[in-house]
Amino acid sequence: MWGKLVCVSSSNQIASKSVQGGNLAAQQRVMTSGCDVCVEENKVCKGEHSLDHEEPAQANSSFAHAVINMIGMLIGLGQLSTPYALANGGWASAFLLIGLGIICAYSAHILGKCLEKSPKSRSYIDIGQHAFGAKGRILAATFIYMEIFMALVSYTISLHDNLFTVFSGTWLNLSWASNLSTSQILTVVAVLVALPSLWLRNLSSISFLSFGGIFMSLVIFISVACTAIFGGVKANQRIPVLQIHNIPAISGLYIFSYAGHIVFPNLYKAMKDPSKFTKVSIVSFASATALYTSLAFMGAKLFGPGVNSQITLSMPKHLFVTKIALWATVLTPMTKYALEFAPFAIQLEQHLPAKMSSRNKLIIRAAVGSFLLLIILTLALSVPYFEYVLGLTGSLEYLEPFPLQNY
Repeated sequence: MWGKLVCVSSSNQIASKSVQGGNLAAQQRVMTSGCDVCVEENKVCKGEHSLDHEEPAQANSSFAHAVINMIGMLIGLGQLSTPYALANGGWASAFLLIGLGIICAYSAHILGKCLEKSPKSRSYIDIGQHAFGAKGRILAATFIYMEIFMALVSYTISLHDNLFTVFSGTWLNLSWASNLSTSQILTVVAVLVALPSLWLRNLSSISFLSFGGIFMSLVIFISVACTAIFGGVKANQRIPVLQIHNIPAISGLYIFSYAGHIVFPNLYKAMKDPSKFTKVSIVSFASATALYTSLAFMGAKLFGPGVNSQITLSMPKHLFVTKIALWATVLTPMTKYALEFAPFAIQLEQHLPAKMSSRNKLIIRAAVGSFLLLIILTLALSVPYFEYVLGLTGSLEYLEPFPLQNY
């Protein structure tokens, strides 16, 4: 058997070489400095990746898809706690909120530059390994998976809290769930409804869920504004200038509002034109910061220091806009599961055998995702402290950009 390996150089010179044995030809490399494209047995392969790495999935996300996914990742449950954080930290803590937004946007810009510099890096785990070696990979993976886990727990806690308020006074008597309350049963049903979203593989497809999350966030913002305008609640509460002793506690809540860096490498790699990633970051973080700051001041002025860690739970229950806001808060976590779970799912698929069929990979991904979500559901129903979970998750988010400093 004879195989041909043809190397086309940038100077348009063509060198051909016949090598006996198809297997030997597949293993050899032509060490020519001007060689850019190799054609082996009529198959095109680029660089070393053709021999050493499996070809990654085709990037198909446009600028708009990337912005929607990034804003959808940023805006969510974090906005619910910003009035609570501002009321407890003082209005001067808004500078901390804005400053953290600028820092996180800049870290996203650096992240894009790191991925541009090292195309082989596809996640924070790869960046951690590049910066600190094997220990850095383990450390980055630990923080990333902990944040994914805690974020999904916080989403489920919020889902339960708001279902409890929405269906207050309703009683379900089911023989198979006699030990569960009505809100717990409804939370289980809601999580099972959201479960198939974990099976989505394409970030471009997930963008429709992100858009739904953005829409729900805007509905919550408008509902709070309507409470001030039509609900008879006067925005006359006094906000202290600064309560320095509360700053450490509220910092985690502010940082959680910008949680989402774990998905950014996947968003970068999914873009058709990754050079626009910095613009995507600027647009997304500016939009999120404007929404957070506005809602923080509005909620703190409406409800003062007694505002709940989820502002929707402080709104007057008899108002129609409150019911709308509560339902929007119920639906928001259900739009977050897929995008939050995406980094783990992508890493899982990369560790599966290359010869495994796409259908089997999907089955394994669905089984693992379903099992983890059921564990998270069990834990969330046992942990009622929403603000503490958000604060801890925000602290983990703060630790993630550290590998970028040594990249």
